[in-house]
Amino acid sequence: MINTALIITKEQGSGLIRLFDYSPEVNLVAVACLDGEIGWLTEKERKNLFVTTSLDKIAALSELDTVVDATGEQSVGEYLRKIINRRLKIEELLPNYVLSTILSSRQYFQEARLLKGELLAILNAVQDAIEVVDEKGIIKYVNPAFTRISGIPESERINRSIFDVSPHGALSQSLIQQKPVTGYRTFVGGSEADVISNASPIIVGGQLMGAVVVFQPVCDILKLMDELKYSNTVIDNLYAQIEKISGSRFSFDSLIGQSKAFRATVEKARRASRSDASLLIRGEYGTGKSLFARAIHNSSSRRKRPLIIVDCAAIPDSLQEIEIFGCERGAMPGILRTRLGKLELAAGSTLFIKEITALNPHLQNQILRVLDEHSFCRIGGDKPIPVDIRVIASADSKLIASSIQGYFSEEIYRRLSQVTINLLPLRKRPEDIPLLAEVLIDRLNRKLGKNVAEISPRVLQELSEYEWPGNINELNSVIERAMAVVDGSVIEYQHLAIIGNRPGTSEGPVLDEIIPLDKMEEMMIKLALTRYGETLEGKKKAAQALNISLATLYNKLKKSIV
Repeated sequence: MINTALIITKEQGSGLIRLFDYSPEVNLVAVACLDGEIGWLTEKERKNLFVTTSLDKIAALSELDTVVDATGEQSVGEYLRKIINRRLKIEELLPNYVLSTILSSRQYFQEARLLKGELLAILNAVQDAIEVVDEKGIIKYVNPAFTRISGIPESERINRSIFDVSPHGALSQSLIQQKPVTGYRTFVGGSEADVISNASPIIVGGQLMGAVVVFQPVCDILKLMDELKYSNTVIDNLYAQIEKISGSRFSFDSLIGQSKAFRATVEKARRASRSDASLLIRGEYGTGKSLFARAIHNSSSRRKRPLIIVDCAAIPDSLQEIEIFGCERGAMPGILRTRLGKLELAAGSTLFIKEITALNPHLQNQILRVLDEHSFCRIGGDKPIPVDIRVIASADSKLIASSIQGYFSEEIYRRLSQVTINLLPLRKRPEDIPLLAEVLIDRLNRKLGKNVAEISPRVLQELSEYEWPGNINELNSVIERAMAVVDGSVIEYQHLAIIGNRPGTSEGPVLDEIIPLDKMEEMMIKLALTRYGETLEGKKKAAQALNISLATLYNKLKKSIV
């Protein structure tokens, strides 16, 4: 400790004196104010310091180690040298290390004081109760949450021994054992607060410095468990709503058809639903591949989760990977937060890949790796994400041609074709057309606000003899167009000719009524999709036939009910 005297003037004031308070290595014992003004000194400073206006009295102090001249006046310095050299044996009058020590110590203590203030602010804001003891078990700190939970004021806890107030609590046990104590249920000493505590010793440099405990009331933990249970219920309800929206109630009983070949296909699909094997549903456009996929999922062990659908024909090539695999935040332009892909959303459920031949072959092989490894990585991610899914894929019946043209990976075809459901085109089960027409009329009555009861025998004959390149989707469109103009309760032969081509003929459309342009546009889009199919290639041909861009076609499909 360096005993120091300070020579200053009033202008320099107490700010310079208080610099010495921040240095534990410097002990300020005397102050000489040369201008005679000492009224600015505090009462404490006058009591603790030797205060004078005389340099001679400073030099007479025997306990001094050094004198600091802060006046900067040459005459003061010269006089000090004379009297100090004569009266004291000090080699350096104004050692630089004294001021350097004061300044560095001031910065250190300012930072320590700021850190202490920040730490106290954090601890006081925490809603969990906190209690801290030193190595002897003396309580040094409790936060406001401690008083709120236990009902014990801070004044009744500070400076008391934890071994007196709570000898069997987690804090005392952690201090004695010098190891963490977790999940400890007890009553707070001196209160009836039933809590769950976690305590840990405070060890610095291998030496025990104390211990800290954090606890919560048991009732709060039970409340959190109830909230978690409620949240899980909400999630389950949301899943149920998603399933309703996605047609989850669709089952095998909803599939329409009585022909022997159709019922055999349904039975094969029932058997396929009992396993988790990946499968392929083949069939022409409009044969009901999506309906079979829904029925298989909803009869499987995964039916409690919604069916997740990827429509490859509706997703541009550039977006297929991010749609299926997801993307880490910032990995691609515009991705401001992590985006989950359909694979991740389908965890524990079924992923239905519609028109898989429209999926980039490279991504088809990535799907194959997911099936083999049961994990994948998001775009921009390097940590494998485990996933448990079942894959159902649908494709046009002309798979061999698609494989030759490079639209379909042979590897994934071999994997999926182990279980294959082949759907018959409508022209190969004409006996089902009357039943299908009846069901479609019932649905369209509700949609269009009509009251059509039946179809005339001649119309049924025409429908049964038609080849139906668009299958059930085309049948639905034909009946809907007829019902849009029928006034009575029976669809007659002329109603088929009013809207467009009569099934089975190649005559152009015959129009004898004014139809809104938007309705006509919708009809033409339906006709184009019926003719060319809803695969990506089919939509490109449909857009070309309609003399519009593919992007315009997609926009119109989104805006309409097509």
